[in-house]
Amino acid sequence: MLLGCGNMGGALLKAWAANTDHDFTVADPAGPDLPDGVTLVGSVAELGEQHFDYLIVALKPQLIDDVLPDYLPRLKPSGTISSIAAGYSAAKLAAHAPGRSVIRIMPNLPAVIGKGVSGLYAHGSVPEAASSQIEQLASCSGDIVWVDSEDMLDRLTAVAGSGPGYVFEILRAYVEAAEQLGFSGEDARNLVLGTVRGTLELALDSDLSLEQLRNNVTSKGGTTAAGLNALNGQNEFSALIRGTLEAAYGRAVELR
Repeated sequence: MLLGCGNMGGALLKAWAANTDHDFTVADPAGPDLPDGVTLVGSVAELGEQHFDYLIVALKPQLIDDVLPDYLPRLKPSGTISSIAAGYSAAKLAAHAPGRSVIRIMPNLPAVIGKGVSGLYAHGSVPEAASSQIEQLASCSGDIVWVDSEDMLDRLTAVAGSGPGYVFEILRAYVEAAEQLGFSGEDARNLVLGTVRGTLELALDSDLSLEQLRNNVTSKGGTTAAGLNALNGQNEFSALIRGTLEAAYGRAVELR
């Protein structure tokens, strides 16, 4: 059962329903549009006598304490709680249901197109069957990385969970700079996104390090060298990226 079904929960559910043979029930009073074959209920009373092997929390963190206790009785004694909610720790989830297995999933935005990177963390003792089942679901929307502590999940959140925001901001600034060089907004966007897409695909298809790939397009004294020197000549950009990740990680720790 999926508890809550907002934008991310809905996108993940679509991938799960299309790529697995599981039966899904969604509890959400807002009545979201759901894939064919998925059951929707607006309250726990509508579940009748149903009980579930998995309860996946896809609520806003501030709603969990109020809503989760109502649905926990519908989780089988051997069932597993999973959560895609950021800023709500596995320890807090476990406190609601002592003795139950808990697995957190931290997806990122590209999961909505099946190109995401999701972090997985198993809290305490989790049966292999449960971890395999959740791993299968997470894999439907992209790559997965298991981490062995909640602190590492917070670090993964800083890198991958928040990462699309950093990339969008870098792209925005890149397009803006291209416009200031004289290109129209449309041409600037096409030039930048096309360059980034091609460069990313080249990196993914290559066995070379990113440093070597960079060096391969950088002639001594040439235009690329001049641009790279302005970008990161004194490691300013490297320091900025490190500071970005550290700030996001620090905030993730505060929200636990």
